[in-house]
Amino acid sequence: MSDQPNVVLVHGAWADGSCWSGVVERLQARGYSVTAPQFPETSLADDVARLRQVLGRQDGPTVVVGHSYGGQIMTALGTDSPNAVALVYIAAFGLDEGESIGALLASGPPTPALANLDIDDQGFAWLPKDDFVEHFAADVDSVEAQVMFAVQQPLSTSTLGDVMGTPAWKSLPAWYLVAQNDEAIPPDAERSFAERMGATTVEVPSSHVAMVSHPDEVVALIESAVKGVA
Repeated sequence: MSDQPNVVLVHGAWADGSCWSGVVERLQARGYSVTAPQFPETSLADDVARLRQVLGRQDGPTVVVGHSYGGQIMTALGTDSPNAVALVYIAAFGLDEGESIGALLASGPPTPALANLDIDDQGFAWLPKDDFVEHFAADVDSVEAQVMFAVQQPLSTSTLGDVMGTPAWKSLPAWYLVAQNDEAIPPDAERSFAERMGATTVEVPSSHVAMVSHPDEVVALIESAVKGVA
């Protein structure tokens, strides 16, 4: 067993585990045991169950890193977070008790990346290609962004109405990366999440998918969390 904690990476909506590839490569080169599982995004309960399954498979202390809706998944662990010792939010939802993603997004005008969600007949939301490439992943090479679009994991719209219980960040230390050019979650909302959870915070001039366009900065924040819980 390594003396370093494990790292579990939680992807968000309209992404899959491959979005962490650059981060995984860098963390593995530094000797970390890393897991970046796939989440079904069929319901928040299903996604939280998958995360608990993966955490239960870790052999010791684990830093959990969530992007976007992935922040909702790890926040919803509440007080039942096996092996987790720290939470790292990458342009992610960090809701408090009684809040929902849908209510938050409805409190202001639609952000450019989410303005034209395509809801299918099974109640799953997809991002149109132009919105994905030009807004969701605006600072990613166009060819790579189109690959990301092709592998996007749609999100069940039921997750937008799920109300947060006791958030995991009330019992675990948190770190937060604000994406200054985010066109999915407003940067000021990200700053608000970080402030109220008392997170150690950095800001990066990034689109929503900072782990793709700024993997070095994401890895640096994860290692800051590792040092913080050493």
